[in-house]
Amino acid sequence: MKHLKFGLTLLVSLCFLSAPLWAWRSLSAPFALPESASSGEVETEGARIHYMTFGDAEGLPVLLLHGGLGAAEDFGSQIPALSGQYRLIAIDSRGHGRSTDDDQPYSYTLMARDVLAVMDALSLDKAAIVGWSDGGNIGLELAITAPERLIGVFAIGANYDVSGVKPSAGGDGLVGQYVGYAVAQYGAISPTPGSFGPFSEKVFAMWGSQPSFSEDQLRGIATPFIVAAGIYEEAIDEAHTRRMADLIPNAELLLIENASHFVQWQQPEVVNAAILDFLGSLSAD
Repeated sequence: MKHLKFGLTLLVSLCFLSAPLWAWRSLSAPFALPESASSGEVETEGARIHYMTFGDAEGLPVLLLHGGLGAAEDFGSQIPALSGQYRLIAIDSRGHGRSTDDDQPYSYTLMARDVLAVMDALSLDKAAIVGWSDGGNIGLELAITAPERLIGVFAIGANYDVSGVKPSAGGDGLVGQYVGYAVAQYGAISPTPGSFGPFSEKVFAMWGSQPSFSEDQLRGIATPFIVAAGIYEEAIDEAHTRRMADLIPNAELLLIENASHFVQWQQPEVVNAAILDFLGSLSAD
């Protein structure tokens, strides 16, 4: 994917030149979701997993996997740009967004099985993944455990073990602002709007011990992979991000100037162009 690497480097440079220099210090909510082509729920392992579809029904299927505490709305700034060419399936992880929950603790393994259940329900043999934060971690899980179901993974702000999380992340102002946004969103769209407290405790518990992929597991990934992050990441250490890209064979590293963990909100144009470039390089075979 050498042509892709050159293109991404150019895009990052253009973004740096054209965007306000303080973009990485701010956090505005993504655009509202456009009207979906369809929506539904898949019952699996004690939960109902909600999904929405957008775009070209005949296009390459692309799963949009949001971040922890979030929902499909995390990709409101990406869906309009991607829907012209691709069949987008935005999935709310269990307990998140419009999906329901049960008493099981959260794990990326369980959430990856939920994604496969949605794929099965939609008769998707294979799909590409665009995943942000926890969504990127789920993409990593699937690249390790179910590579035959994947065409490629574009992971933004992901980590492969807990050592990659910055100790300062919990006290960061933008992270706190995101949590506040997530609280309001949960109350507006969740089937259990008053349960953010116990829901978030389950998410935080997962973050305390997961993911825990080994370096050998990453070395065994054969799926085309982009490891992307903003250079002002509040949550994931840049050395960890670089190590992930080094470990995954043929992975491309994309570090975006003037952006933080919330890069797809802060720099949507450069992120969307990079995703389109990556998806255009993939084959459905």
